[in-house]
Amino acid sequence: MIKRTLFFIAAICSGLSICAQDVESRLNKAVQQLLNDVQMKHAILGFYVVNGNTGKAVCNNNGGVGLAPASSQKVITSAAAMELLGESFRYSTLLGYNGSIDNNVLNGNLVLSGQGDPTFGSSRYPSNNAASVVKRITQALEKNGITDIEGNLVLDNSAFSYQPLPGGWIWDDIGNYYGAGSWALNWNENAYDLLLKPGSREGDAVTITGTRPDLQVARINSLLKTGKPGSGDNGYIYLPPYTMMGFAEGTIPPGGVFSISGALPNPAYQVGWEVQKALEQRKIKLAGQAEILTALDQPVAKQVYTTVLDTLYSPSLDSIVYWFLHKSINLYGEALLKTLALQQGKQGSTDNGLTVLRNFWKDNGIETSALKVQDGSGLSPQNRVTPEAMVQVLQYARTRPWFNSYYKAFPLYNDMKMKSGTIGGSKAFTGYHTAKDGTPYTFAIIINGYDGSPSTLVQKMYRVLNELR
Repeated sequence: MIKRTLFFIAAICSGLSICAQDVESRLNKAVQQLLNDVQMKHAILGFYVVNGNTGKAVCNNNGGVGLAPASSQKVITSAAAMELLGESFRYSTLLGYNGSIDNNVLNGNLVLSGQGDPTFGSSRYPSNNAASVVKRITQALEKNGITDIEGNLVLDNSAFSYQPLPGGWIWDDIGNYYGAGSWALNWNENAYDLLLKPGSREGDAVTITGTRPDLQVARINSLLKTGKPGSGDNGYIYLPPYTMMGFAEGTIPPGGVFSISGALPNPAYQVGWEVQKALEQRKIKLAGQAEILTALDQPVAKQVYTTVLDTLYSPSLDSIVYWFLHKSINLYGEALLKTLALQQGKQGSTDNGLTVLRNFWKDNGIETSALKVQDGSGLSPQNRVTPEAMVQVLQYARTRPWFNSYYKAFPLYNDMKMKSGTIGGSKAFTGYHTAKDGTPYTFAIIINGYDGSPSTLVQKMYRVLNELR
């Protein structure tokens, strides 16, 4: 009986070993086929897979080579944020004042003090959208009987550094919605729509008919042309932070109406305008004007109000991370990175945030040289991360109490939970998959320098990942 039992156990172990070897051989064969593909003639492929239970490597092709991960890098920032801030963390934006209230008159400044909330005024969250925010502000004033403000509306941006952008972002990205900077006061994900009227024929000039919402401060000139029918959105906006004039260039398809989305050059101005408009509508008089307080005015952030009227909270971090990974919102990554520093008593800057990020992962076994990042979102083409480091991050997440929220945030591609990444010449996927036999896998695949169509390449990457099924 004992011999039979031992034989049965040995047979099972042998079967598992053969199965594991089979997966390895299939993956290696699929990788070789991809490497031989014409699209890979000038490219480099990094691919690293481990058994999610044991951590043992199942496939390794350039797993230790630093590559540009594009937006797949977001899994690194979000995992660090979940651990260091906590999945229930909420940003707070404080509405307060200095001075005194006498006979319904505020003798002092009304202050809106930001702490970097990237969801502030976002249409993605009903309780935090622009209309809800300005309503909360006017309601707080009315609740305290304030009908006149004998001072300014101070928009406190000093918790974050004056530089809203990370190093390494390219000119073609800055000015477009996905290249938005991050401030202590953000608004509507720091985005707006540029409304356009194309011509009927290729080469016709394109007219700018307006913006949604009304864009304050800046003016945009159109160098756009009408493209071929079905040519899609090939328009770009060039309007860097703090500037008052920019332009749009490229092509959009003919006929009808069209819009492209840009990045607000100074969101605090937009916040100020929206609040002032709401005050007017509610017959609350503002004697002064909107005044923006930055880190240049106040290098060390300190309280500029004496009394709090209301605290406006963001959704919890698990919700922010969900949209960060699901919709790949670059602003969220840059704000989270600065917040990591701010929560440790440092100025909210990209450099300070990167120091916290690198030290955190170093303390958790990932060498700094495997994680050479310039931002929190992956938009910089200067980022270099090894596929093995990506997998180490995901394996770390498996052990944490917030893993379920983190896992849920991963989009579904090819029936696999994974985060994608795309920038010029780079395509990446990283995530989790459980095979039919119940074996969990954690993987990262990054290709840099490929030729041809990205959509065609994606299907070829899927063929490799399908061997994990």
